[in-house]
Amino acid sequence: MTAPVAVIAGTTGFVGTALARAFADDGYTVRTIGRSADTDWSSPDALRAAVEGADIVVNLAGKSVNCRYTDRNRDEILRSRVDTTRLLRTAIARAEHPPRVWMNASTATIYRHATDRPNSEDGGVLGSGFSVDVAREWERELFVGTLPHTRRVALRMAIVLGDGPATNLLIRLARLGLGGPQIDGWWPLAHRRYRGIGTNPSGDGRAPTHRTRGRQRFSWIHLDDVVGAVRYLRDHDDLSGPVNLASPHPSDNRTLMRTLRRLVGMPIGLPAWRWMLEPAMWVLRTEPELVLKSRWVVPAALERSGYRFAYPDLEPALRDVLGR
Repeated sequence: MTAPVAVIAGTTGFVGTALARAFADDGYTVRTIGRSADTDWSSPDALRAAVEGADIVVNLAGKSVNCRYTDRNRDEILRSRVDTTRLLRTAIARAEHPPRVWMNASTATIYRHATDRPNSEDGGVLGSGFSVDVAREWERELFVGTLPHTRRVALRMAIVLGDGPATNLLIRLARLGLGGPQIDGWWPLAHRRYRGIGTNPSGDGRAPTHRTRGRQRFSWIHLDDVVGAVRYLRDHDDLSGPVNLASPHPSDNRTLMRTLRRLVGMPIGLPAWRWMLEPAMWVLRTEPELVLKSRWVVPAALERSGYRFAYPDLEPALRDVLGR
């Protein structure tokens, strides 16, 4: 019997590496797409051949958002997501035997800064500005047109806890005694790095400021549950469209940092206000938005369908990541 085929685009990151390993463990033949992969993005015919006869395609390709939002980086963040999604959609449309399901990465950052109530797939409110516009354009490219034989799913991922840049940064801050809450507030030098982008840029162009006092919500998902959710979505044909990949028990920034300090054995954690974060993040070549935006997202579609999370609670998830 011929092994089923899984095509994974964007396997250089820790999420893509874990998914490729999981599908191989499940008995799939894994084909990869990317710069250092079985197939690159340069040939439409090679991409069509890569998806031909596949059971599943998972696309995680895109420039990391762990960078400064310079004009060049902003354009590349958007282009790398939209163009690769378009190329895959074209390849699937041309395939004689297209994949049964196509899952495309998206982001839980598509929702508004929320402190009053959580965002689910059916009741969530989309936000505005750069990161939201990137997600809108990304998902629009996924769902445009007709693919009658291929179910499409947008994976709206929260921050993934694992051996990735976001988790490692937070752990490093906690170990250095800098793991207090990150607090939004006054900053004298206004910037426009978070202004909208794409075909219909949203927002007023100004960087938002919210008086959350470190209580901005922190939605997250353990890497094992990313893999588990993708397997679950693969096997449940009734799930399509946007699906939130997030723990059912989101935390907040203060609780996150307090838990990390306890787990790494650091008794102190200096708080960081925005006026401290802006220069610090400039040095680290990343953006304060990554820790200051209140991401309050719940996995309504997965829970309603019956998916059971391996790590629904924050402390066991962080303990596992640190143990690895």
